[in-house]
Amino acid sequence: MSGEKFFIAKIEEFILRFNKPDFMDSAEKVEDLLKNPSDSKLPKGIFKSSDIGGTPVFTFGDENATNAILYMHGGAYVMEINYQHLLYCFLLSRKLDAYVVAPVYPLAPKSSAMQTYDVITGLYEMLIQRGNLTLMGDSAGGGFIHSFCQYLKTIGLPQPERIISFSPWVDVSMSNPPYDSENDVILGEIGLKEVGKSWASDLDTHDYRVSPLFGDNAGLADTLIFAGTDEIFYKDIKRYVKNLEDDGVNVKFITGNGLFHIYPLFPIPEARSAFKEIKEIFD
Repeated sequence: MSGEKFFIAKIEEFILRFNKPDFMDSAEKVEDLLKNPSDSKLPKGIFKSSDIGGTPVFTFGDENATNAILYMHGGAYVMEINYQHLLYCFLLSRKLDAYVVAPVYPLAPKSSAMQTYDVITGLYEMLIQRGNLTLMGDSAGGGFIHSFCQYLKTIGLPQPERIISFSPWVDVSMSNPPYDSENDVILGEIGLKEVGKSWASDLDTHDYRVSPLFGDNAGLADTLIFAGTDEIFYKDIKRYVKNLEDDGVNVKFITGNGLFHIYPLFPIPEARSAFKEIKEIFD
C-alpha cells in the first residue's frame, strides 16, 4: 500500500474516531438506546423512497438493467439507512448496469430479526424472478445476507447469483473475545453485544439466522468478502471465510491491511481498488 493512499485512509480514520457512536463503548448509553429508541428518520434530498410489495425501498437504476442487486445496509441493526449507503447504491447502479434495491427494513429494538426475515423474503421472491440477482450488504446488513442465504435453503427458494459483503457482522453473540474496541474507530464490543441480543430477540444469539458463523454454507453462491485488519470483526470474519471454504463455497477474501470497518464505502483510494474487484465479477 503506498504512503499516499494510506495517509488519506488515516485522515478518514481520524474523522471517524471523533464520530464513533457513543453507545458502542458505554453500557449505560446502549441500555438507554434500547429502552428509549428514537423514531427512525430517512434521509431527505435527491433520493426518494418508494414501495415494493408493501416494503419501503430506495431504488436506483433501470428496472430492466442487466443486473439486479438487493442491498442490505449496515448500522448495527439499530441505525437507519443513511446517505453513505444511498450514494454507494447509486454508484453500483451506474457502474455495474444494475437495478439496485435497498430496503428500509425493520430495526431493533422495536423489531427483531425474524420480522425482518418476513419482509426481506417477500421482496427477495419478487426480485429473484428477474434473474442475475446479487445479494450485497455492509456490516449488520452483510451479516444478514449471509444468514439469509443459509435460510433460503430451508424454505426452498433458489440462491442468488452471487454474494458480496463488506465487514459482515457474522457473530452477534461476540463469543470470541478479546475484541479490540479501543482501536476500532466505529464499533465497540459493549454496545454490539447488547444490540445483538435485542436483534435476536427470542432466538439464541448463536442461531444461524442472526449469526451466520454458526450456520451451514453448503450450496451457497460464489462469495466475495472485504474486511479491514483494524476492525473488531476481522478475526470473526476470517473464521467465517474458513467455514465457507470448508463447506465448499467459492469464496474470495479481500483484506484491507491497516484499514477500518466497511472501508470500501468511504472516499479513499483503497475503496476504488475494492470496487475494481467487484466490477471484475460483473464484467
